Amino acid sequence: MASASLLKSSPTVIDKSEFVKGQSLRQTSVSVVRCHPTNAPSLTVRAASPYADELVKTAKTVASPGRGILAMDESNATCGKRLASIGLENTEANRQAYRTLLVTAPGLGQYISGAILFEETLYQSTVDGRKIVDVLVEQNIVPGIKVDKGLVPLAGSNDESWCQGLDGLASRTAAYYQQGARFAKWRTVVSIPNGPSALAVKEAAWGLARYAAISQDSGLVPIVEPEILLDGEHGIDRTFEVAQKVWAEVFFYLAENNVMFEGILLKPSMVTPGAECKDRATPQQVADYTLSLLKRRIPPAVPGIMFLSGGQSEVEATLNLNAMNQAPNPWHVSFSYARALQNTCLKTWGGQPENVKAAQDALLTRAKANSLAQLGKYTGEGESDEAKQGMFVKGYVY
Repeated sequence: MASASLLKSSPTVIDKSEFVKGQSLRQTSVSVVRCHPTNAPSLTVRAASPYADELVKTAKTVASPGRGILAMDESNATCGKRLASIGLENTEANRQAYRTLLVTAPGLGQYISGAILFEETLYQSTVDGRKIVDVLVEQNIVPGIKVDKGLVPLAGSNDESWCQGLDGLASRTAAYYQQGARFAKWRTVVSIPNGPSALAVKEAAWGLARYAAISQDSGLVPIVEPEILLDGEHGIDRTFEVAQKVWAEVFFYLAENNVMFEGILLKPSMVTPGAECKDRATPQQVADYTLSLLKRRIPPAVPGIMFLSGGQSEVEATLNLNAMNQAPNPWHVSFSYARALQNTCLKTWGGQPENVKAAQDALLTRAKANSLAQLGKYTGEGESDEAKQGMFVKGYVY
């Protein structure tokens, strides 16, 4: 039972017990009851993860100045689409050849701090027999792993999706750690044209939080990625409104699941208009909206914000990142790009062995440009027309 003391109040308030139907309300003085619990329940504090120090160190390494993430975790089916665009068959040998090209680019680690791999790639070797994980470590690049199992329809929603993969995740992340991975990635999406519904936002946030907690328990730094798709005709203000809601939910559930913020990385979408919106935004507008969002929603304990490109052109993604780094930020603001790093590289290679060096040079050019953008020193001079071509695909499946 709680003890109580009665203190006489000076102001008068309406006492509901004095209300009689058909009569006016009378004012009367009232005593205020202040309760002082004597047996308040104690809070249970969760023990720190045995990997806590390592998680912080890994996150800081990935979020190091002038460097970002190469996202090369395309599923075999998606990789097949990329290979088909240059006339190659989707075979393991062709996937291996392309991935070898990427990870062996000389000096890549000067600009790239982490590489997200697909499961096949984590266990794969280069064409000359070296483990891809070992090649990355030699380049001072932290190996990461895609752990989600893809998007499926969300029952009860407005044709929206949820991300599957929590079943068996603990055992898989433990195995990935043993194989050399040190961070993980889980991508879920939110669609503005389809709502987004409260159900879809909550499902995305909860799934990300459970994944993040499980990953940290296995020693992997979780990349938290609720991608707000570019699809739609909406303006930048609508994107900002939705993003605020999504990130509020995400961080609420991260806290509920005892996720250590110092041991995570974020992979958000930039705040831009929908891809089909007639009113385009300048890099400065994108930077202003995006940084405003981050300051309202992201705790400074988070070490790194690694933006996805989401179908922007190579140059557009770099210009927007550069604009966000014109003044100091509470976090490391950088990139985690797939197509915005690989597009010109892939087309330059064309599946021809004699083009490997030229393709690697194209990859290094993009990596260096984004490295400069992370430092706020990118100018955009000398960019090719290819790098300026947009890569948005409506209804894109990763």
